[in-house]
Amino acid sequence: MLRKRLLTAVAVILIMIGTLYILERLLIPKHVSAIVEGSLIEEYYKEETGHDVVFVGDCEVYESFSPITLWERYGITSYIRGSAQQLIWQSYYLLEETLRYEKPEVVVFNVLAMQYDQPQKEAYNRMALDGMKMSLSKLKSVRASMMEHEKLVEYIFPLLRYHSRWSELTSEDFRYMFRKDKLFHNGYYMRVDVRPVETMPRARKLPDYQFGERAYYYLDRMVELCKENDIELVLIKVPSLYPHWYDEWEAQIEDYAERYGLLYINFLELIDEVGIDYSQDTYDAGLHLNVTGAEKMSIYFGKVLQDTFGLKDRRKDPDLKRIWQQKADFYYRMKENQYRELEKYGYLKSLGARPPEGTAAD
Repeated sequence: MLRKRLLTAVAVILIMIGTLYILERLLIPKHVSAIVEGSLIEEYYKEETGHDVVFVGDCEVYESFSPITLWERYGITSYIRGSAQQLIWQSYYLLEETLRYEKPEVVVFNVLAMQYDQPQKEAYNRMALDGMKMSLSKLKSVRASMMEHEKLVEYIFPLLRYHSRWSELTSEDFRYMFRKDKLFHNGYYMRVDVRPVETMPRARKLPDYQFGERAYYYLDRMVELCKENDIELVLIKVPSLYPHWYDEWEAQIEDYAERYGLLYINFLELIDEVGIDYSQDTYDAGLHLNVTGAEKMSIYFGKVLQDTFGLKDRRKDPDLKRIWQQKADFYYRMKENQYRELEKYGYLKSLGARPPEGTAAD
């Protein structure tokens, strides 16, 4: 009798846990056709191999470099662990977590995030943190990132945060409950559309141009983490025309890189060398690069990485060649589909509208 009661209790508990899990998978945002950047972080865990180079940072990295181009030109394997408005402590803890899975030869960090010394917005936190697997690194990143109204338990159990999404559910929520289509190319977010730079917003004056103590604290930790693991750390500023990159910020990063013996590249100073054309290589008037801009950046930066750090050309490795050929096939298929979609719905895209359902490049 007692055994039967115990088995019944266990069965009830398991059913409850299973039900809660299914509800959580249904209610959490899927980020497949809308705000796709929310899916960037989780795709990393599907990788089959390690990488020579790992990028961390905000949209300026995941829209400015093409790992496929780095592979095809130089045989460099790379991954971009980026997310929208990724804060420097989020970059640090993502890197800390990444080192549990692999040890790259080079880590690249985009320094625009140094402007933020405090958490900014829950929506961006969620895009950086929800996709991380549960780990001590994730918990530490959550605690460092939370706004005043946020709760740690809601990151551990997302159902507590998203339980009220019932009215927002679409067929997509059911379709992608347990499995999502691949959306990115080793962390690169492809855009083929073009919106040239025509005017530039005036840079606003800041009350203080000094980077905050917290930002420097995590940059110091990133330097130390790379040093401990014998990894080269490279600091970069990609050639996005805005948000504005101030001379005062540039001076601080130059001084920091010199003090710690780091390679720092400000691509805003190398626009002609890279070949960036702001009438063709941006899809939103200079805020982000499109695919032609990202490919140009990768061709230039790949040579710097190879010449400076002696990264091996791995294109003769049969296993890597097979894996990266599959990645390249997906890359060019998406590029072709996006160009075809743009040709068909270009006017809608120029207005920021979405084409009819069923025409997504994926």
